[in-house]
Amino acid sequence: MEKLEPLAGAVDTELTKTITDEDMSKTDENAIPADAFAQVVALAISQPDDVDVNEILFRPTVQVY
Repeated sequence: MEKLEPLAGAVDTELTKTITDEDMSKTDENAIPADAFAQVVALAISQPDDVDVNEILFRPTVQVY
């Protein structure tokens, strides 16, 4: 694998608990658990040498952007 570029949407991590901006803190409501994100990355890096996963777009289904 040359380079994996995960493009993540709202993922629930410790960082989201520290956001004080009211509008930004609402993103936490629909965030995907960090464990789910970890599973996607693990799947990508566990592929055989002849498979190259370069990008993964990962976001909650309700996230529009």
